Amino acid sequence: MAAVWPYRDINVHSSPSHYAFSSPSSPSAPTLVVDRPSGDLRLHDGKLLGSKRVSSVAGILGIIKLRLDKYIIVITKAQPMGRIKGHMVYRVVSTEFLPLRERPLHDPDEDNYLNLLKGLLKTSPLYFSYSFDITNSFQRQAHADPSTPLWKRADDRFFWNRFIQSDLIDFRGGQSGGYGHRQSLGQQSDADPYILPVMFGMMEIKNTSVKGNPLTFILITRRSRLRAGTRYFSRGVDDNGNVSNFNETEQIVILNDNSSGGIGGFAGSGANQNGAATPGKEVQVLSYVQTRGSVPVYWAEINTLKYTPKLQIRGVDSAVLSAKKHFAEQIRLYGDNWLVNLVNQKGREKSVKDAYEQMVNKIVSSPEENVESDNMTSEKFHVVEPSSNKTRFDRIHYIYFDFHSETKGLRWDRATLLLNQLEEPVLKHGYFRGVDMPGETGQVEVRRHQGAVVRTNCMDCLDRTNVVQSMLGRFILSRMLIDLGILHEGENASDDAAFENLFRNVWADNADVVSRSYSGTGALKTDFTRTGNRTKAGALADLNNSITRYFLNNFGDGPRQDAFDLFLGTYLPSDSGIGSQLLFADRRPLFIQSIPYIFAASLFFVFVGSFTRRSPDATVWPLRVLMFVFLGVAAACANFIWAHGTLFVNWPKLNKLPWAIESVQEALLKVQHNPVVAPFVGTRHERGKSDARLGYLEEGKKRVE
Repeated sequence: MAAVWPYRDINVHSSPSHYAFSSPSSPSAPTLVVDRPSGDLRLHDGKLLGSKRVSSVAGILGIIKLRLDKYIIVITKAQPMGRIKGHMVYRVVSTEFLPLRERPLHDPDEDNYLNLLKGLLKTSPLYFSYSFDITNSFQRQAHADPSTPLWKRADDRFFWNRFIQSDLIDFRGGQSGGYGHRQSLGQQSDADPYILPVMFGMMEIKNTSVKGNPLTFILITRRSRLRAGTRYFSRGVDDNGNVSNFNETEQIVILNDNSSGGIGGFAGSGANQNGAATPGKEVQVLSYVQTRGSVPVYWAEINTLKYTPKLQIRGVDSAVLSAKKHFAEQIRLYGDNWLVNLVNQKGREKSVKDAYEQMVNKIVSSPEENVESDNMTSEKFHVVEPSSNKTRFDRIHYIYFDFHSETKGLRWDRATLLLNQLEEPVLKHGYFRGVDMPGETGQVEVRRHQGAVVRTNCMDCLDRTNVVQSMLGRFILSRMLIDLGILHEGENASDDAAFENLFRNVWADNADVVSRSYSGTGALKTDFTRTGNRTKAGALADLNNSITRYFLNNFGDGPRQDAFDLFLGTYLPSDSGIGSQLLFADRRPLFIQSIPYIFAASLFFVFVGSFTRRSPDATVWPLRVLMFVFLGVAAACANFIWAHGTLFVNWPKLNKLPWAIESVQEALLKVQHNPVVAPFVGTRHERGKSDARLGYLEEGKKRVE
């Protein structure tokens, strides 16, 4: 049975009663019709009358229901990124929202929802392919049924638009109609080509060579849609075993593939789509997968406007079941898990390190521990291994590496100490290796499996994690090239200066993409990743990124978290109380809202008074008194903001965070018991009675898939 691929070209026709989507390259295929304003889906054979063509799109991203209306999100522009074995991969450049109501109604919350979604899609690195499953690693692809439609093969974790494709997927499965009144229609397999899976992450495809041997070097990072969010508003593990900032990174080498060259046009059909080998030589694919993810315990960092947020560990015992779900899934997908923990063993991070180790000790049966120290740190390595294999969780192997202590003084070369510790298990469990089989099925003959994964984390799974993952990627790449006969035993890929420069920059780009999607800025320490040295210019760039992160994490990430929750379906907009709820309204007491404005106005007056020219005969002292008064007001405002920083953080407004609610309540109670300020924020109430706090107690509706 031939594979079912998404349509590459879709024409959109519009009329007051429907939108119609059809593929001009498949004129005999049914037209997908979305009725207006209900959003009901149907397939229609032949031409539809009474509609006019409005545009041609690259694909349907999905359909989303907001407060007043449903919107079809279409991909209006896609940029070719390169070929993988002849299959073109694209990046989403622009999208458009098609409202189902002919005359859209306006509502403040609806407008805010739309702005959040448009802002998210504009900045998100989204990739797709019409003929290649980029959501799955090559090892998982090798065991997939090539006749299955592309969307059914997609890895659910990395099928980023899975929620907004729900209407199309339900229709494909035979369900139609709005929420609550679905009717069975029978399987609609002709809808398969309209469902296009999209991946969020990073992808670079480089046609290069090592010591004169041409090859394709590819790096793909896939970000999980489960528990996706921003840096301080998404931490740890949830009840379903999903951890924050989970990313799978796959490093790929393809040998003897001449079909990967060039950017323009679509991939051809037949043999070209499966990769055209150099005559007499096999197309070989070698790939190595690593993962990263937040420490799988219940923990949070609470923004207070201080540079370092307040850390909260909410019990290890209560998170054991969630951690077991997480690691059971990881072991099922990847085999043995080598957990590399780079969190500091001193200071505020120590409690996270200790919680992680306690969790591993609770999961692994009869753990045996070994602590190694040196003259730089009392705990260079901390290894936890099972004494005997009794349960599936004994496939977990924990290694702690004191990254900061070992590499301080810009001694980044000492990170190779960790590589020495990992070398034996990495070589033992290997990497994936496959060879293309002849014919047009796209099947691969598997010659070697990767039997384990290295799961790396630091506090944010960003900067230290990037350094270690790129180091491990370089090590395994050299092993691949030795096994291919391109390098001799003892040689390294880094011996080729041109390729080493490309390798460093690709991994640094990966670091920036992963960091930007979570923290809002590029990664720190990328000067080491790009050049192999820690430089003063890099340190200055890190300072700039750190300052930017501070402002974004306190004042910009709330709306970004709301956008993630809306797009991924963890918050469902309600249509109750339309026009009256004003979900995004600021419900803090007016006095607290006014403090930043009073502060800014006072500073402005002092600034103007200091630099405005005055006539020689003007009386100076009244102005100076006013300046001192405003300086005092500015100082008082700054002190108030600093002392009650939680009240000035831009928190998410859709899915309220329990620790944020508690922190805001405590801060409001503190203000209400202040004899100077209390009269301006209303009368004192008992805990839980303040109207000012009620806005923070509205919980968003959660979608359970």
